[in-house]
Amino acid sequence: MACVIAAPSSSSGKTLLSLSLIAWAQQKGLSIQPFKVGPDYLDPQMLGASAGRPCRNLDLPLCGPDWVKTSFHGYGGRCDLALVEGVMGLFDGIGSTGEGSSAAVAKHLQLPVVLVVDAGGQARSLAALVSGFRDLDPDVKFAGVVLNRVSTERHRLLLEDVLAAIEVPCLGCLPRDSSLELPSRHLGLAPAHELDQLNVRLGQWAAIADQHLEMGVFERLMAAPTPGPEPIQTVLAEALAQDTQREPLPVAVAQDNAFHFRYPEMQDCLEALGMPVIPWHPLEDEPLPQAAYGLVIPGGFPELHAEQLSRCQQSLLGLRDWVQRKPLYAECGGMLMLGTSLMDGEGQTHAMAGVLPFHAQRGRLQVGYRRLTATRDSLLLKAGDQWMGHEFHRWQLSEEPVGRWQPLWQVDGWHVDRREEGWALPTVHASWVHLHWASSSTISCRWRAALETLATQIATDS
Repeated sequence: MACVIAAPSSSSGKTLLSLSLIAWAQQKGLSIQPFKVGPDYLDPQMLGASAGRPCRNLDLPLCGPDWVKTSFHGYGGRCDLALVEGVMGLFDGIGSTGEGSSAAVAKHLQLPVVLVVDAGGQARSLAALVSGFRDLDPDVKFAGVVLNRVSTERHRLLLEDVLAAIEVPCLGCLPRDSSLELPSRHLGLAPAHELDQLNVRLGQWAAIADQHLEMGVFERLMAAPTPGPEPIQTVLAEALAQDTQREPLPVAVAQDNAFHFRYPEMQDCLEALGMPVIPWHPLEDEPLPQAAYGLVIPGGFPELHAEQLSRCQQSLLGLRDWVQRKPLYAECGGMLMLGTSLMDGEGQTHAMAGVLPFHAQRGRLQVGYRRLTATRDSLLLKAGDQWMGHEFHRWQLSEEPVGRWQPLWQVDGWHVDRREEGWALPTVHASWVHLHWASSSTISCRWRAALETLATQIATDS
């Protein structure tokens, strides 16, 4: 079955409850598959690190209903338990609608919802809040409520009486405890690799579940869904059926504390199509792996490591040479490394690779789904292609593509004016927009084709 952990709003305790349930399962020796609604990277890192397996995003607008169902059953059905952490408030979706919301995913997968409510400073008013969420959409199955930041035993008893009066099960009360707070950054939670003593925290979270939650009920709610086919094999079925004897074409992928915003399905797709991943650590000033035929630089927080990056001359100079010969795919933070300079969080500017003619500095928040329409052929795109992506950043560029650089596509979204965006050369795809590689086999198949063209050229030259 599994369940969706939702809330009236962000910062209500969804992640703390999810981590406590995952830690409890780990302590009991039960495998658990975590999922996250929406286009998030930071919460899934924490959930995945705690569960010991990659967290998978369930994103209806970005990936479509078929992939969400395939992913849920394909990954969740291989474990003992599964849970889905929601996004923002239960009914919050694109703009003022519920499209892509936690409620929409719960209905699509027919999962019950557990509502986490910050109960600090509340008494009978809790009834109005909870009954409103329970009754807004009768198609959402309501399993019960967990109350967060309950200050005293008297407060707990009072709130349980309030919920009993409206016939809503109380599935637990999490105490008010500053030691349970999770560190945050300007785009959400701090990355999992920055969390100290994860094993100690797992023990604390498991103890919370044992002491404060109705774990008999939760164990039933988190029962794994019926197993489905292997998700990546399903998405790439047509491509895999066409050619089973592929020459291995390795791909370098930047992965360190500056570049870690990537969906696990990207690597899954690469490896399924015969493109084994070679990790590259630019913050350690590693040379680019010459055995690689292509390079992927995902998003992350390069702005917080700009000074260190600017000293990594071997990494930066290598990028200038790379784009003359081999394909490069860069998203969001990965794109910032390619510019002329990058402003850090303190307002200091640092030199970058100089591959793209822009300066990057702090700007206003840009966040939301983006409709993408390709206006010309490029490394991964064909003119007229229509894709869906996601934008989430606080930095902005001083220049737009000019001269030999062409924009990748036209971009628009909810209350976002259509504009040209991205940077394109025959060997470069660089954009603010994040793509989910499992949303369409086209992405990884065209990337493979670009690498095959390079391999043919190398063989001819030799």
